[in-house]
Amino acid sequence: MRIAGTWCRTSAGVLALACTAAVSALHGQSASYLNYDDLTRELRSLVNGSNRATMRSLGTSYEGREIWLVEIGNPAGAQLDTRPGLLVVGNLSGDHVLGSALALETIRYLLMGGDSVVDAEAVLNERVVYVVPRLNPDGAEAMFGRARYDRRRNGHTFDDDNDGRIDEDPGEDLNGDGFITVMRMADPSGDYMVHPDDPRLMRRADPSKGESGAYSIYVEGRDSDGDGFLNEDGPGGVDLDRNFQHAYPYWARDAGPYMVSEPESRALMDFVVAHRNIGAILTFGHSDNLVTPADDRGKLAAGRMLDLPAFALASYADVFEKGVFATAQPSGFGGFGGGGGGLPRLRGAQPGRDNDPSSGRRPSTTLHQDDRTYFESVSEAYKEITGITRLGTNREAEGAFFQYGYFQYGVPSFSTAGWGLPAAPSPSDSSEPAARPRPAGGGQARPAGGGRPGGPQRPTGRAETDATVLKALDGADIDAFLDWTPFAHPDLGAVEIGGFRPHAMTNPPADDLPELGRAHGAFATRLAGMLPSVRIADTEVTNHGGGVFTVTVEVENTGYFPTSLRHGIVSRSVQPTLVQIQVPPEAVLTGADKTSRVPRLDGSGGREEITWVIHARAGTSVEIRVLSQKGGTSTTTVTLR
Repeated sequence: MRIAGTWCRTSAGVLALACTAAVSALHGQSASYLNYDDLTRELRSLVNGSNRATMRSLGTSYEGREIWLVEIGNPAGAQLDTRPGLLVVGNLSGDHVLGSALALETIRYLLMGGDSVVDAEAVLNERVVYVVPRLNPDGAEAMFGRARYDRRRNGHTFDDDNDGRIDEDPGEDLNGDGFITVMRMADPSGDYMVHPDDPRLMRRADPSKGESGAYSIYVEGRDSDGDGFLNEDGPGGVDLDRNFQHAYPYWARDAGPYMVSEPESRALMDFVVAHRNIGAILTFGHSDNLVTPADDRGKLAAGRMLDLPAFALASYADVFEKGVFATAQPSGFGGFGGGGGGLPRLRGAQPGRDNDPSSGRRPSTTLHQDDRTYFESVSEAYKEITGITRLGTNREAEGAFFQYGYFQYGVPSFSTAGWGLPAAPSPSDSSEPAARPRPAGGGQARPAGGGRPGGPQRPTGRAETDATVLKALDGADIDAFLDWTPFAHPDLGAVEIGGFRPHAMTNPPADDLPELGRAHGAFATRLAGMLPSVRIADTEVTNHGGGVFTVTVEVENTGYFPTSLRHGIVSRSVQPTLVQIQVPPEAVLTGADKTSRVPRLDGSGGREEITWVIHARAGTSVEIRVLSQKGGTSTTTVTLR
């Protein structure tokens, strides 16, 4: 059986994540997902075997794991931190372990010298690539635990339900199959019904179409803290890819108490701020702007997530409302304390008001129109190199690091999930999923207050995404769904446990990693080759006599990207390119300033001419320097004749 995660054997109904640490014959690439210790060993092995890579820690996570950074570049030549740089970041969300696998293989690809697709050697001679393979090492370790579940958050302990207790009500593997999924319970007052096209899936009943709900849906587990909500306060606190300072989702429980609140996100930001030579950013995460670039208005693609897990999370969404004093509950189930009495549900601080939209400039949320062509070109290159053209899910970006990279840091910034839906089977091979019997209704009433959806992320109930994704994975023989199985719940009675296999939507089968890694290594190398690169293309000296000379220099950007995107200029986050003539200030008689500033030098051969009229002794050698924050440096010397 091919399982989303790796090829595995079944034993006593338990599916192991990684049966063996298989290694591909393709350049020693890893064909298994690696926990923290194994990833650390693999990184050290790669770095120790090359003189073009170094490895250091940016800081430590909440649970004390190092956040590794690998710096790659040919040490011969310009100092690395003055070269145009590409930053690659993986595994910001804990469950996206694929991100660290792709980052690891990007390092391997660069150190192996690339292939016929992209020459990594040439790129590393003039550029530098920074790779942070796993920004969220604590969250990632949940993939390797005894019971697997989708944990995106880091190790920051957090009182999710505001009851004075921390991490006291996590999901539980009740049926002992090694996974924490969801439960559906027959309930005539429930909101959900079995999907008519695939009985594995659920949809929200639509009364306007004569539909009536027959089920409630919960996260697998018990009400461990007795507050009336099931599994609302599990381990971890912050999804790091929602913790950065653009479009930050205030009050969202997984976004952190404030922007860049976490040691992991702070470590990354400290590095980025200290390395202004970073000219482009690539992240591996849940949001995408590579397969689906921004639209004609510059707006990022809308979110498209699975409904079934969202239905389960909605069962306790009420508990996360901020600044709300709820009315008393008619029973203990759903009220804090769990003992009845209808205690009021006190929630945090009142939300603040936005600034007056008519006062001042609002933060940008769409790409500058002049920048769109660059994002579209990179998108085409990504799809050409990786072959990924069809996404399963896409999380709406809020507080994502790649958003900060463009809107605040001012550079081309990209994000990808790193894999897409398998190609649709040909009509002759296609088949609908086998019908499964509709479960018998148990008629048990839903606990009060436990099943109504709410909160900021309301599931759609349409199940188009669920059905599309599941059909594609079925067609590729990827077992991404655990069939519903009856279970006698100690509190709720008869339920069924099943749903999407944890990590199935975020991590492809492990035997796909070598080829996916090679493709993303090639893309990252291509992206690094697109960075701006300045050089002095031509110089001219005219002698007017009497020690007066006209010096003209032509500066060229041979890279694809400009030295600054338009938004980088608007946000004033990218410094102008400096062109300096090394003479005393009083020697400059007229023409350009001693240090001239070029706000933007177009890519693909864009040029700028600078002219000075100076007074100096004939025969003097004068140095001219070009310093571009994102495009590197160039120097030349002219002789005044």
